[in-house]
Amino acid sequence: MPDENLEAARDADADTSAPELADSSDAVGTGDYADSAETPFDFAGHRQRAIEAYRRVAETYKAYSAAVFAILKACMDSQDLKAHSIEYRAKEIESFGDKALRPSDLNPNLPKYPDPVVEITDLAGVRVITYFVSTEAIVDRIIEEQFEVVEKTDRSALLFEEERLGYSSIHYLVRLRPARQGLPEYARFVGLIAEIQVRTILQHAWAEIEHDIQYKATIALPTEIRRRFMTLAGLLEIGDREFQAIQDDSERLKTEARESVAAGRLETVEITPDSLKSYLNRQYGADGRMADWSYSWTARLLRRIGFRDLSEVDAAISGFNDDEISRLLHGTRQGQITRFEDVLLAALGDSYIDRHPFNSPEMSWYIDNRRQSLRKLADAGIPVGTYAMPSILDDGH
Repeated sequence: MPDENLEAARDADADTSAPELADSSDAVGTGDYADSAETPFDFAGHRQRAIEAYRRVAETYKAYSAAVFAILKACMDSQDLKAHSIEYRAKEIESFGDKALRPSDLNPNLPKYPDPVVEITDLAGVRVITYFVSTEAIVDRIIEEQFEVVEKTDRSALLFEEERLGYSSIHYLVRLRPARQGLPEYARFVGLIAEIQVRTILQHAWAEIEHDIQYKATIALPTEIRRRFMTLAGLLEIGDREFQAIQDDSERLKTEARESVAAGRLETVEITPDSLKSYLNRQYGADGRMADWSYSWTARLLRRIGFRDLSEVDAAISGFNDDEISRLLHGTRQGQITRFEDVLLAALGDSYIDRHPFNSPEMSWYIDNRRQSLRKLADAGIPVGTYAMPSILDDGH
């Protein structure tokens, strides 16, 4: 989605001139410098000429940023790569004019950008905000594969060298690859540069707050503020690492649980939405109609009732025919989780109802329905309440 808030963050970054593009009729030109030693440079006129030149190509850069965004998003979607957000924008006219007005670092009497339309490299911009550090590496590979990378800058290293406060972020200057440039829909973007920023959501939070506070160089800070800033920067970096470690451990535990379920080693498998899904797929067959929240709800239900691991669940439902029970209670074969809950009802009997979170006066209709189902099962000769969980026995129920 477009994001106008990219402007301030990009303008705050150090600019790097792109390699010279093809000759542009929109170039401001260098004739303004002919008599700069004798007369003051006309910065206001320079800004106005730059704006007029940019205004003629602004719509092209807007379309270009959208095209770069579309390419990135399509590639990320194809890999089921989740990110907090992907934003794009073309530089606003007034923001461009303000940037064109900046004086040179070497000679403040001259502009930093003699030819702003060519030399300002963030006229088209895309930002990818990830949840985890590891995702940045995957996005990096996508960018390298899909675009010609003109320049890649690691801001964390740059900030350290310059003793500046800031946020870690990877910045890319990219062009379309020749194969894509040859397609009619991309022909008007030949030679154009776009900037892509990639950073985590914690790095993004720092960037937004830092922009508001507007502290940049550490040497200009009071000692107390500098110390607190550096401590905070370290905490954010630790936070990124810890979130990544948690994600890695979560994926490892999921893999181990799935392998244990597949091998029938259920006594060590904790009841989680993912492990329950693996178990029910193995027991009753996969059901693509089930949403993730259904497994989350059922996992919480099992723990509420008193189950401690999947081995207890397996012991409770073994010997029951889920299809037979479903057809008896509903007249047809229901979905995976409904069949599972019906079997649990049969196995636990009244204990299932007593410990169910819906066992309240407000949900009396549900309780009445479940008790009616128990009577129907008993009348059909299906054993009811045959399983008493160890945790129920332990607490005297």
